[in-house]
Amino acid sequence: MQQSFWESFLKSVEYLKVSNQIYYSVLANARPTNIQEGTITLVCDSTGSYSYLQRKKQDLEEKLTAHAGKDLTVEILLETTVPKPQDEGPLLGFKPTLEDILRQAGIHPNCSFDNFAVSSSNQVAFAASQAVAKSPGSSYNPLFLYGGVGVGKSHIAQAVAREILKDHEDVHVLFCSGEKFMNDLIEAIRGKKTPSFRKKYRSLGLIILDDIQFIAGKQTVQEEFFHTFNSVISAGGQIILTSDKPPHEIRNLEDRLRSRFSGGLLVDIQPPGFELRTAILLIKAKEKNIEIDISAAKIIADIITDTRALEGTLLSLYAQNLSEKDQKITLDTVEVFFQKNNKTKQVEKISPQEVIKAVCAYYNIKPAQIRGGTRKREIALTRQIIMYLLRTELNIGLEDVAFLVKRKDHTTVMHAVNKIQGMSMKDVEFKKEIDVIRQTIHVST
Repeated sequence: MQQSFWESFLKSVEYLKVSNQIYYSVLANARPTNIQEGTITLVCDSTGSYSYLQRKKQDLEEKLTAHAGKDLTVEILLETTVPKPQDEGPLLGFKPTLEDILRQAGIHPNCSFDNFAVSSSNQVAFAASQAVAKSPGSSYNPLFLYGGVGVGKSHIAQAVAREILKDHEDVHVLFCSGEKFMNDLIEAIRGKKTPSFRKKYRSLGLIILDDIQFIAGKQTVQEEFFHTFNSVISAGGQIILTSDKPPHEIRNLEDRLRSRFSGGLLVDIQPPGFELRTAILLIKAKEKNIEIDISAAKIIADIITDTRALEGTLLSLYAQNLSEKDQKITLDTVEVFFQKNNKTKQVEKISPQEVIKAVCAYYNIKPAQIRGGTRKREIALTRQIIMYLLRTELNIGLEDVAFLVKRKDHTTVMHAVNKIQGMSMKDVEFKKEIDVIRQTIHVST
């Protein structure tokens, strides 16, 4: 178990092969001998490696904490001072939680049936998804959800996965985009690892492919997904597909795929009406502990019709209120906000403090915690997102970013930027979070 944890950690920092090959090489040669009570013991086989890791200790602890999701400290020892272990015991405290399992499957932990607002525009999709969650592989297979941007297709599809994994942690589940499926296939072909790719996808008990229309017109990708589709269905697995249009409207989609996609249940999810937008806004506010008058929520929902812009507006209002004694969003707050943003004016330069406030508002974390020493996963990740946005949106120098979030040096910032870029490429839902925060920043200026 210790070794599997260390191996998964090394995979998470493979970007160091490019940015700092020496660092990665030393880590790869280190031997974990004990992980318990919040401490990991690493044994080095040379004094040079020992001295090097001692200098990197703080940075290494931050990386390990972010990977483990809990505070970890590091004890570094020389090989000559440590007897060979007779039996490496269990990795105490590292039994995966439901959140760990969901993230491993690419499922956002906040996507559940409980926080999915239902109205006439999506009630058929909601009922069908619940039926699939109760009896995967036997009803509505495939389940094909289609509709415009921001109508909740990805949310409800992931809610199905959550329900299944709650009761059956051993089911192999994967949520990925059509683009990621294609990229994984290209990488497998390039690295001559096609059998591994097929084993990964064809052995799934539930596969959710988001934005399936992306594979249309790509012959090899469609060929591979055709066989993946057949393998999963034949083995009793469940397939859920999302798209911006129904199968018969997807251009350049192979007829055999079109036929299979249409062989299950097709559900059209319409854009949310005023009542549903209000409910969504109130749900988002509750999730983030944002106080808002229902009258203010109605005004926002009446003016803002796009659901993602809805969340961005809510966060912008909250971020502007952070410095106020009473942070509740009221009609007066909304009135001032829209008057300010409707004026024709030159866009002001975004300040670092506005970026920090916007990200903290999204993750419901106090700005002071970002500058503190805690390495809790949620705070460490929020801090990394802030560093990433300060670099990419404001183009602030590495040393200055480190100073703004009270980190030791620029290498921590480089690690954060690389990590968030990598997560955005691999995790569709995470990328959506970053996009909402970006929108929040720009709406508030």
